[in-house]
Amino acid sequence: MRFGRIATPEGMTFAVIDDEGTTAKQIAGTPFTEPEYTGKEWPLEDVRLLAPMLPSKVVAIGRNYADHVAEVFKQSAEHLPPTLFLKPPTSVIGPGAAIKIPEFATKVEFEGELALVVGQPCKNVKAEDWKSVIRGVTIVNDVSSRDLQFADGQWARAKGIDTFCPLGPWIETDLDKFELDNLPIKAHLTHEGTTETKQDSNSNQMIMKFGEIIEFITASMTLLPGDVICTGSPAGTEAMAPGDFIEVEIPGIGKLGNPVERA
Repeated sequence: MRFGRIATPEGMTFAVIDDEGTTAKQIAGTPFTEPEYTGKEWPLEDVRLLAPMLPSKVVAIGRNYADHVAEVFKQSAEHLPPTLFLKPPTSVIGPGAAIKIPEFATKVEFEGELALVVGQPCKNVKAEDWKSVIRGVTIVNDVSSRDLQFADGQWARAKGIDTFCPLGPWIETDLDKFELDNLPIKAHLTHEGTTETKQDSNSNQMIMKFGEIIEFITASMTLLPGDVICTGSPAGTEAMAPGDFIEVEIPGIGKLGNPVERA
């Protein structure tokens, strides 16, 4: 099942999106329970998809793909193992919303990633039980200002700027529908009218796997329903500029596209 959050002429609401991605059926509650349909539905082209969740926090695993560690940090993953960081909820935007780059961020890159959405409050989850606390999967673009990332020595400002966390297009809840450890992850950059695929990798390249990620995070902090976990970026990240368009694609989940503007 696909849960989305949409803007309609009547306001914002959660909805179930059909498998063809053409119709949104309104639900009375949230994606954390069995859907209770209100009877209202809209063609998806007549509503606006929003970020499927407004999380209390976005928890991210950095340096979780060895090739990305090498391209960004110029060191091996053996010397720079995966690390944990947070993105504020104010960085979250939905499909089609603009990534807005402030003037003080001079080298801003996209990072297309697979994301997990937490389904229940959880703490101290064992790796083998990770699916029991996850509501579904979605796509995230962990936008990062490399100049600030290296100048500051920590990543809060570089990755936490408003609009630096595009999320969507919806939450896919059927985890067994996918071979999650073998999912293609691609990112396409359109610059001056030319589109090129920059990221072309697979979740099978992750250093820390899903269960390990959940166990690692929940040993330190409680996760709440709707919290988003970014599982790491593969290689191929590249600078974006105002006027560009970036689309992250994970087959079976969907596509997340956002224009780039000057803040």
